[in-house]
Amino acid sequence: MNFELYQRVALKRDLPANQLKKDDVAILIDFVPHPSSGEDGCVLEVFNATGESIAVVIVPKSDIKSLTKDEVLSVRSLVEI
Repeated sequence: MNFELYQRVALKRDLPANQLKKDDVAILIDFVPHPSSGEDGCVLEVFNATGESIAVVIVPKSDIKSLTKDEVLSVRSLVEI
């Protein structure tokens, strides 16, 4: 799949160290080559519901997916109850 810089993407897996979950939305801000010929990575910036940046993460390209017009955004709390 071809991705473009600054497009919205969704995570395909949980990132517990960053309190991020599968299907959380992020902005793709850069591509990074793998240092030893593995899968290239993507730098993502994640924002909270009010637009504040809350995380910058690097994931393999296979860990993101494009958003589609038949999907709806939702809100979840970062604080576990």
